[in-house]
Amino acid sequence: MPEGDTVWRTARLLHEALAGRRLTRCDLRVPKLATADLTGREVTEVVPRGKHLMTRVEGGLTLHSHLRMDGAWMLYADGERWRGPGHEIRAVLGNAARTAVGYRLPVLELLRTAAEDRVVGHLGPDLLGPDWDPAEAERRLLADPARPLGEALLDQRNLAGIGNVYKSELCFLAGVSPYAPVAALPEPGRLVAAAKRLLEANRDRVARTTTPSRRPDRRLWVYGRGGRPCLRCGTAVRKRAQGETADERVTYWCPRCQSDG
Repeated sequence: MPEGDTVWRTARLLHEALAGRRLTRCDLRVPKLATADLTGREVTEVVPRGKHLMTRVEGGLTLHSHLRMDGAWMLYADGERWRGPGHEIRAVLGNAARTAVGYRLPVLELLRTAAEDRVVGHLGPDLLGPDWDPAEAERRLLADPARPLGEALLDQRNLAGIGNVYKSELCFLAGVSPYAPVAALPEPGRLVAAAKRLLEANRDRVARTTTPSRRPDRRLWVYGRGGRPCLRCGTAVRKRAQGETADERVTYWCPRCQSDG
């Protein structure tokens, strides 16, 4: 599931493959961009902003994409066969050596680089970005004390980069139920620091890990463990939908290790 660490790693790989080279191929397969063509333009950089990707090209243009739940960018060498169904491809950006293919991208738009704030200006401090400000992140998180902690952590206006996995894991590490109010958080500064630490530790890993274990079935404390024993106390981990898009955002927590506030 793409979160801030996945997007950061994707941006780095895309930047290495595309930046400083002219596009020899551009195919944007969404109706509103059917006539857009970036062929011949040089990619200047690819940068992440929270869970957003900004591919900037000469001429002051940015191709903005967001992976949401299951989007992905894949890189291929010249002549390498592409994987996955063709109907899932939304974007193709290629140069003489590498081709980047975007699959299942729910957000893909072309905008002026100077207008990027229109799509990312609302975001809070980026956990993996140059604008990271822990004091501001804590202030935003605590701005609505009655809000459920899990929902507050998912709100990108507070901390940019946290998704469903880290939401569940951070609540567990804080010892607070994701359904408890933010006001129940005993040490918000420690939770903010933990979020920064976890994303930094995982930005270069393919297999996301929040526990000391490297066993595939024990890399996460509670996420994905519904009905299975808590790794700390053995109590069955619970799961339940949470938030406005609850069908996509199942929350996991241990009823014994995590307080309801």
